[in-house]
Amino acid sequence: MSQLPVPDRDTVHVWVGRGAGGRPGRAGRLLRRAGATLLGRAEAEIVVGRAPDGRPLVSAGGPDGTAVALPVSVSRADAVVLVAARRAGPVGIDVERRRELPALALARRWYAPGELAWLAARPAPERAVDFLRLWTAKEAVGKALGVGLRGGGLRRPVPVPDGDDLLRPLPGRADLRVGHPAVDRDLVVAVAVAGPSGAGGAGGAVEVLVVDADVGLVQRTGHGVAAERSASGERTSLPVVVRGS
Repeated sequence: MSQLPVPDRDTVHVWVGRGAGGRPGRAGRLLRRAGATLLGRAEAEIVVGRAPDGRPLVSAGGPDGTAVALPVSVSRADAVVLVAARRAGPVGIDVERRRELPALALARRWYAPGELAWLAARPAPERAVDFLRLWTAKEAVGKALGVGLRGGGLRRPVPVPDGDDLLRPLPGRADLRVGHPAVDRDLVVAVAVAGPSGAGGAGGAVEVLVVDADVGLVQRTGHGVAAERSASGERTSLPVVVRGS
């Protein structure tokens, strides 16, 4: 299955890299690969840098000599690094490793009452993962907006997970979508997009294409189709109390 973007589709590409010997994967090579794939250039022509606020930047020279930028986002969990890129507009990604944690206690501290109530009603064995799904969604939305969790980002409402991979609008915000594509059974991943979505910015579905950097296409979801699989994959910002749970 091709890794190239499909014309007239709003697609988020997610590259997954894994480090060796417990060392973190390198985001730079994935950012260059993203730029080469979506900007149609050789990797040697892709410029990778950082904005003053630390956000990654990817660009290439245009035919008239001006730089053509590609919206990207980076997240890390242990030795895994994920890079998201989207030609249609801003994108954010966040990843956390699945683990046990005091989900309700943390939700009481960080989440809105409605999200706490939803989490409390979930089966006890699923609460830790559901807490992380909400957390990564808030992180990914903050990155897509370019503000992170500043200004009460943890209180920003996000759609509760619905058991599928689709990117869904935030409550009262049709210009923001977030969802949880399947990447790895040990990871919780959220992808968010900002601005008009869908083909031509018509508010339609957003496709997510997950690519393993060393193997090939892992999964394609969205646009009303079931997940397709092929065999050809910023550090966590959870509070210390979560990290040590």
